[in-house]
Amino acid sequence: MNKTMIGTAGLALVAITVVTTGCGTKNDNKNASANASGNQASNDTQTASGGNNAADVKKIIVGTGTQFPKVCFLDENGKLTGFDVELVKEIDKRLPGYEFEFQTMDFSNLLLSLETKKIDFVAHEMEQNPERAEKYLFNKEAYAHWKTKIIVPADSKETFKSLDDLKGKKVLTSATSAEATLLENYNKTHDNAIKIVYTNGAANDTVNQLTTGRVAATLGADFTLGLIDPQKKLQVVGDTLEEADVQFVFRKNDPDGQKLADAVDGAIKELKSDGTLSKLSVQWLGADYTQQ
Repeated sequence: MNKTMIGTAGLALVAITVVTTGCGTKNDNKNASANASGNQASNDTQTASGGNNAADVKKIIVGTGTQFPKVCFLDENGKLTGFDVELVKEIDKRLPGYEFEFQTMDFSNLLLSLETKKIDFVAHEMEQNPERAEKYLFNKEAYAHWKTKIIVPADSKETFKSLDDLKGKKVLTSATSAEATLLENYNKTHDNAIKIVYTNGAANDTVNQLTTGRVAATLGADFTLGLIDPQKKLQVVGDTLEEADVQFVFRKNDPDGQKLADAVDGAIKELKSDGTLSKLSVQWLGADYTQQ
């Protein structure tokens, strides 16, 4: 079984060595010591899962965040957990040729870190859209599906049904998010009619900006509200603006990235087949959002 490790970007959560280059080779000090004592390397480095040589196990850096409640966040003990985090751990168990290590950072830095090879793939409820698909590789097996809608304060009297109704309004979103792309594309063809306000992505910031009237609305997935607003200060209104699959993001035109994405697809199929994926969704998101 592979051991999933956790790192941080700039601030160590635990005392481990942060690996900043993608798809590196795992060093096994115990095996090196055993070899020095005269034992055969072929015997010392075999793993329990399939007999892989430990020197051939590839270290994979998984980029994620800490500000998305129930998806990727720090619990009361400072432990990184959530739907995407626990899903990656389950995938790691099924891929003996890889060892996953988490690297946490601001959401807005994830795709850039992928491009610069500081991480090997992104796990942060990333929905696929044409803009992202043009630049990045998505694995084929979606692990969630969501519908984007308008979110407003619970006591709002506004009757927003579509993006047209948000003209002249301040709308909150996270930079580089799929929702931001939706708003930005709308503005390109509507003379910047919507006043986009970018947030740091923290749940408490979203609720605060909406309930204090600094912004009129935000956009979010249908399951997001219960995660970021347990006190029910917000509400979902209007029509579905967009539907999308949620997948992991890898570097495009990268043979190692393609191989890894294919392996992840195989693991996700197993997780769907044995019911593990649905159970994780219900546990963390409150319902099964793994089906379209």
